[in-house]
Amino acid sequence: MKVLVTGGVRSGKSRHAEALVGERAATYVAPGPTPQEQDDPDWTARIEAHRQRRPAAWTTRETRDVAGALTSADRPVLVDCLGTWLTGLLDEEQAWEQPTEAVTDLVETRLDAVAAAVRACPHDVVVVTNEVGLGVVPEHRSGRLFRDLLGTANQRVAAACDEVHLVVAGRVLRL
Repeated sequence: MKVLVTGGVRSGKSRHAEALVGERAATYVAPGPTPQEQDDPDWTARIEAHRQRRPAAWTTRETRDVAGALTSADRPVLVDCLGTWLTGLLDEEQAWEQPTEAVTDLVETRLDAVAAAVRACPHDVVVVTNEVGLGVVPEHRSGRLFRDLLGTANQRVAAACDEVHLVVAGRVLRL
């Protein structure tokens, strides 16, 4: 089964995704940015809290190559989350201040690879993302770029999945 789990910040979407995978052996893909790349104690604490609650049977893979992680998977995969994947990619490309059509094309190409890898993975896949329609996104160029690209990401990955679960205040609506 392929499931996209979406919701707002602190909605409970990651916990729901973790419950879908359960205690069985799985690969947890954390697409960055990692705490080593941040100078943000809150972000580091959140990542550490996520690490601490993962079952012992899970293997963690911190990589921005989500498509590669899905392609090489030998067990169920949980990807948490597309928003951090996109943030890391935009950081890599230094696109926040000067977004270009080339950056948009690059993101969409990598996104197509992720969607194809979700579709082709022979194991269960759960992908977590932020629902940009429910979040506050700053009305400036980079805010719009992030919102638009994450909205595209959500749509393409949802098309590769069997189900989409919307989580609001810890409650799940299967779409």
